[in-house]
Amino acid sequence: MPELPEVEVTRRGIAQRTEGSRLDRAVLRAPSLRYPIPPGLASKLAGRTLIAAKRRGKYLLLDLDGGHLLIHLGMSGSLRFVAPGTPPQKHDHADLIFGDAVLRLTDPRRFGALLWLTGDPLQHPLIAKLGIEPLTREFTANWLHAALAGRTLAIKPALMDSGLVVGVGNIYAAESLFDAGIDPRRAASRVSLARLGRLVPTLKKTLQAAIRAGGSTLRDFCGTDGGMGDFQTRHKVYARAGLPCLNCGSPIKAIRQGQRSTFYCPRCQR
Repeated sequence: MPELPEVEVTRRGIAQRTEGSRLDRAVLRAPSLRYPIPPGLASKLAGRTLIAAKRRGKYLLLDLDGGHLLIHLGMSGSLRFVAPGTPPQKHDHADLIFGDAVLRLTDPRRFGALLWLTGDPLQHPLIAKLGIEPLTREFTANWLHAALAGRTLAIKPALMDSGLVVGVGNIYAAESLFDAGIDPRRAASRVSLARLGRLVPTLKKTLQAAIRAGGSTLRDFCGTDGGMGDFQTRHKVYARAGLPCLNCGSPIKAIRQGQRSTFYCPRCQR
């Protein structure tokens, strides 16, 4: 699933090319993705100007004059610019056409979303329940220590709880815990303030490095220019079960936590 870095890479690509541009028309080829596509959405979008491309967690918010287009990339989605007249393929479900800039939504598994919002988009049920943004100043070790108090859930799934911290996801939780030397199985409330003092800046650094690298492309993700991310070439534990730890040489272990795979070094992470 595209995580915060991949969605932020996409947001920046959209902003750079189409902010301030007129959305001439939209072509919608599917009646629904994860949720039904609102009736008449194409006509609602036509002729509006893109004021700003924003992100909240893993959601994209395209602020248009008179409303907001909420986009989620689901498990396997991507948004990329294609040349005008490029024939759509099987999983190309929508085109947003800004003059000669055609932004195409591809979603093989149809777990994404394309919704029209009016009013304050941050109050929409999908957005309002989201937790703190990890790249903000407000996300500190002290804040996290207080938020984790009393939580018996393990630290890794706690970091992936979007009601607590948004957008971290499986890859970046595993990588950040490794760099901070924290066992992903440790109860969240038992991670000391000193350890969280290492984890918070490490998590921010990991996310920022992934954004600079264009994200991680494991299967379907690509940026708006069609290019693949390459942060996956820098993964130290994720998907490296059985391979030697890059720090100590011990075999990387894999376990299941919350129906997701967790990768860690049993020697470096305690």
